[in-house]
Amino acid sequence: MSSTVLEVTRAAHEEVERLERLIVKELQNEPGTNKERLYQSHRVRNMIDTITSTTEKLIGIYEDNDNARKDEIAALGGQTASGINVFSAFYDRLKEIREYHRKHPVARVVDANDDYETVLKEEPQIEFSGEEALGRYLDLHELYYQYVNSKFGEPLEYSAYVDVFSDTNKIPRKMKMTRQYQEYMVNLLEYLIYFFQRTEPLQDLDRIFSKVTIEFEENWAAGNVRGWENDNQENGHVPAEHATIDLDYYSTVEELMEVGPERLKEALAALGLKTGGTIQQRAERLFLTKHTPLEKLERKHFAKGTRGVEKNRVAAVPQEDGNSKEIALMEAKMEKLCDLLEETIARTKDNVVKKQALTYEEMEAEREEEETQEDTESEDDEQQIYNPLKLPMGWDGKPIPYWLYKLHGLGQEFKCEICGNYSYWGRRAFERHFKEWRHQHGMRCLGIPNTKNFNEITSIEEAKDLWKKIQQRQGVNKWRPDLEEEYEDKEGNIYNKKTYTDLQRQGLI
Repeated sequence: MSSTVLEVTRAAHEEVERLERLIVKELQNEPGTNKERLYQSHRVRNMIDTITSTTEKLIGIYEDNDNARKDEIAALGGQTASGINVFSAFYDRLKEIREYHRKHPVARVVDANDDYETVLKEEPQIEFSGEEALGRYLDLHELYYQYVNSKFGEPLEYSAYVDVFSDTNKIPRKMKMTRQYQEYMVNLLEYLIYFFQRTEPLQDLDRIFSKVTIEFEENWAAGNVRGWENDNQENGHVPAEHATIDLDYYSTVEELMEVGPERLKEALAALGLKTGGTIQQRAERLFLTKHTPLEKLERKHFAKGTRGVEKNRVAAVPQEDGNSKEIALMEAKMEKLCDLLEETIARTKDNVVKKQALTYEEMEAEREEEETQEDTESEDDEQQIYNPLKLPMGWDGKPIPYWLYKLHGLGQEFKCEICGNYSYWGRRAFERHFKEWRHQHGMRCLGIPNTKNFNEITSIEEAKDLWKKIQQRQGVNKWRPDLEEEYEDKEGNIYNKKTYTDLQRQGLI
């Protein structure tokens, strides 16, 4: 049945529609905690990926490169090599259906809603380090050590690094052209992408980067990329419009000397001439170029290796420009990710600063507190009720009247050591707890039957002493499990072992 092309097509369309309805149902539920929001986003992401892969299969079926779909449709109409025979095609298909059900006699219709309900409850496997705390903080320790131990980095604290790692304008341009910096940028960009994909799985990162690339290409062509405006100047080449001096305005060497030594040095360096000597020697050397072309000047006026560099500059500059453009593009992508993760970076910095003032025990206690806070975060989001006396809540979710609170003694706290030092507020709740599962489980762990003899007993030592006295009084060293061991069914009813076994054999529980 499912081997036919049309059946595969129908099942694929049904799968896509079910997943679409499931996504709508999932997104209608508002997550109460960060953990629930993360799991919900990944569940939706997985369903979207399934829809995408199923749709690609459908496209391949509809393209029908092997003509399988066309032949099957023709076979449904009874078209064969000898002609059209509708009845033959009908009985062939009937035979195929009967053969399928003969091989699968226990096949039954399964409600797809039951299967997909489990998808909404599953917890996706997301890999986070302990430092990341389910995506609340960044873990930049490896990148921090790579930055500190590099030539372009500087010695600083981890908290300071978290604050400045996104700002690359402080790093000199020559350091950015090194392989060490390129490897650092690749590792940093890979980590930020991986972290963003884990914390924001519904974001289309390819579309974000395509917009960044288009904007970067426009700014690069216009020379407006922040930190890379004067590319040639940082690489040791002074721009011609700033370095050259128009010698037509100067008629003597003395007039040229008024420009200043630094200005003369830049002009000589731009022409590849020697830049040393006094200000008069520099002016004389530069003044020679007013009436003599550079090709005809003596070799002694040129700096060492200048002519060799000039010959190779045509091939070196494009390669250098390509590397600088690639590095600048990585920095642009990194800055965009840092903008999207701005809140996470701020939380990371605050967390690092706070942890520096805590001991290990305090950090563990705070971690446990955060876990319990996540479980009750959804309840805290509800409207806060004015309750200055901290009265217990009634059935309607509002504080009970104060007179009722005093009448039943609800302000008294009763602790039970057998229940794990659990607190019960009010006499009524304390008396009722002896029949509840928490107290029964505690007594069962002690090997003591939960009978009326142990009412009002909350201490483990007192319960053990009383149980020894009862055994001595009855002359029995071991208690009778058939009559005194208690069992609890799904509805909360308590039976002894004998009664529970009899009812279970009869199929009543």
